[in-house]
Amino acid sequence: MRHSTAAAYVEGVISGDRAKLARAITLIESRNADHQKLAQEMLVALLPRTGKSLRIGISGLPGAGKSTFIDAFGTMLTGQGHKVAVLAVDPTSSRTGGSILGDKTRMTRLSVDENAFIRPSPTGGTLGGVARATREAILVCEAGGFDIILVETVGVGQSEITVSEMVDFFLVLMIAGGGDELQGIKKGVLEIADMIAITKADGENVTRAKVTATDYQHAMRIITPMNPLWTPPVVTVSAIENKGLDTLWEKIAHHKKTLTDAGEFETKRRAQQIRWMWSMIDDRLTSRLRTDDRIRTLVAEMERGIADGKVTPALAADSILAAFWSSFGG
Repeated sequence: MRHSTAAAYVEGVISGDRAKLARAITLIESRNADHQKLAQEMLVALLPRTGKSLRIGISGLPGAGKSTFIDAFGTMLTGQGHKVAVLAVDPTSSRTGGSILGDKTRMTRLSVDENAFIRPSPTGGTLGGVARATREAILVCEAGGFDIILVETVGVGQSEITVSEMVDFFLVLMIAGGGDELQGIKKGVLEIADMIAITKADGENVTRAKVTATDYQHAMRIITPMNPLWTPPVVTVSAIENKGLDTLWEKIAHHKKTLTDAGEFETKRRAQQIRWMWSMIDDRLTSRLRTDDRIRTLVAEMERGIADGKVTPALAADSILAAFWSSFGG
C-alpha cells in the first residue's frame, strides 16, 4: 500500500474518484496497526460528510438471484439519479474465496455504471473483522457521495443478523415455489426482515411466485414485527423483466418516511452506533487475549485442561482474564 496521509485519502474520497475510494477502503481493511490508525484519522475527518445515505441490507437463499436482482435494482436507481454503492459481508471467504467476485462479473450493467461502485468483502477475515470493515466502508462511500448503499450478506445465519444491525432496511429475497421452502427458512431471518421479495416472478413462474408470496404473507402474520410502526410487506419481482422493482423501491421509501416521521429513523442509527462500539470492544479484547505473549502459556494450559476434562470453560476463562488484567497492573 502506497504511503499517504489521512488528508490525501480524505481528498481522494471527496473527489468522487472510484479508484481512490477503493484505496481508502483497502486502508480500512488492512490489519497493519499503522494503517488502522491512519484509517481512523481519515474516518474522523470524513464523519461530517456521512450519514446521508439510505442503507439497505440484502439477503437471500442460494439461487434467489441476488446478483441479478442487485444489478437490475441498482441500475434502476442510478437511472433515477442516485449513486449506488454495493458492499458485501462474506465471513466464509477465507475458505471459499467468496462469491461476490463472481457476482460482480454478473452485474454487467452496474459494474460499468459511472454512478455505481461495487466492492467485494475482504477475504480471510472473521465475521467481526469483515463487519467492521463493511461498516466503515459504508461511511467512506457516503462521504464519497453515494446516497444508496446496498449491503449484501453472502453468508447465512449470524452474518444476516450482523448486516441487519448496520442498515436502515433489511430485504430478504426468496425463491418462488410451492411453499415447501417455508419449512427450510429460519424464523430468525423472517423476524429481522423489513420486506420479503419473491424473485424470478416471470414467464411460467408468475403464478407460482404469487402463491409463494401469499404463503409468506400468512407466515409473517404470526411473527412479531421488529417495529410496531411497520408490517413487513411481501412483493414479487422479476429482475430480468424489471417488474415489481419500482413497487419495491416505493415501499422502502415509505418505510423510511414512516420511521422518520415518528422520530425513529435516527434513533435506530444512534442505537446501531452504540452497539457497534461494544462490538468493537468485544473484538479487540478477544484479539488481544489471543495474541498476548504474556498469557500465551496459560491459554495453552487452560485449553489442554478443558480438552482433558480437568478444567471447566468458565474456570479457564476466569483464570485467563485474571492473568490478562494483572499483566496490566489491574
